[in-house]
Amino acid sequence: MRKSNKALGVFLSVSMMLTLAACGAKPAEQPQTKPETTTSEAKPADKTYSIGISQFVEHPALDAIEKGIVDGLAGAGYEDGKNVKVELQNAHADMSNTVSIAQKFAGDNKDMVIAIATPTAQAAAKAIADKPVIFSAVTDPIAAGLVGSLDKPDKNVTGTSDKLSMKKQLELVKGFLPNLKKLGVLYTTSEVNSGVQVQELEDAAKEMGVEIVKAGVSTGSEVQLATQSLVGKADAVLIPVDNTVVSAVEGVLMAAEAAKLPVFASDTDTVKRGAIATYGIDYYKMGKQTGEMAARILGGQQITQTPVEVSKEADLYINEQAAAKFGLTIPEDLKKAAKEIVK
Repeated sequence: MRKSNKALGVFLSVSMMLTLAACGAKPAEQPQTKPETTTSEAKPADKTYSIGISQFVEHPALDAIEKGIVDGLAGAGYEDGKNVKVELQNAHADMSNTVSIAQKFAGDNKDMVIAIATPTAQAAAKAIADKPVIFSAVTDPIAAGLVGSLDKPDKNVTGTSDKLSMKKQLELVKGFLPNLKKLGVLYTTSEVNSGVQVQELEDAAKEMGVEIVKAGVSTGSEVQLATQSLVGKADAVLIPVDNTVVSAVEGVLMAAEAAKLPVFASDTDTVKRGAIATYGIDYYKMGKQTGEMAARILGGQQITQTPVEVSKEADLYINEQAAAKFGLTIPEDLKKAAKEIVK
């Protein structure tokens, strides 16, 4: 019976086409099939998304990123409490906590995980292979093993990088201290991002005739003693973008101020907290940029078509009171170039 019905259908279709042709009419155009796509076509109102945010440690720069992420998502139509549920977890600078958080988010089957800072991003990328992992404030995503290429991420991972020129930071220190011979650097030995910056700093220092004196730490509790170990060995101290050291920067400043050892930073919030100066980025803006990227991916954009975005803007911030505490005068050319002078 199926065969005979099919034959009858073919006969009727051919007859209709012949009739239309005889009347000078064109057969009706058949609708084109929409190409298949591997991306989701979901829009903000289509469902409620579950997003996990993993933050390495609590300090002003990373807190600003977290706020920026939420605001960036909301600005694109993904508002927490309405069509997204955001869960924030903080690892408190403990590497084992980063792993536990990542495993929890994987077990919860989050639609997306956003990781703030390199250690949390590495943990999330290792634990989650079937959902988007978006990182923020990762200094060197390739060295951290998160992506093979900045332009074309090859996994389920992409994000934003806060990589800045360490040579420019060194030039800034020399702007205040033209006779600089030895520069101390405080960094966490287990943070890949810190190791990358220290290496870049050492390369720049060789060209400029400056010796780098390294003081490595494992935890925030070691930061003050590490600073004291640089007294008498360095003319000044530079803190790279290092989450553990920045979270304990009060210990750095306490030891350095007692010894009149000038402290420079690589992020703007540390300058506001008492370091002398930096070429830094706006971490809230970076967070917002990350949130907007996450929104595009929730809306269907593929990870492989979402290049890592590297911050291009670095502005000069100077803390006037900090310079005075360390007995330094702010050069006039730097005063004029500063975006902000903290009073």
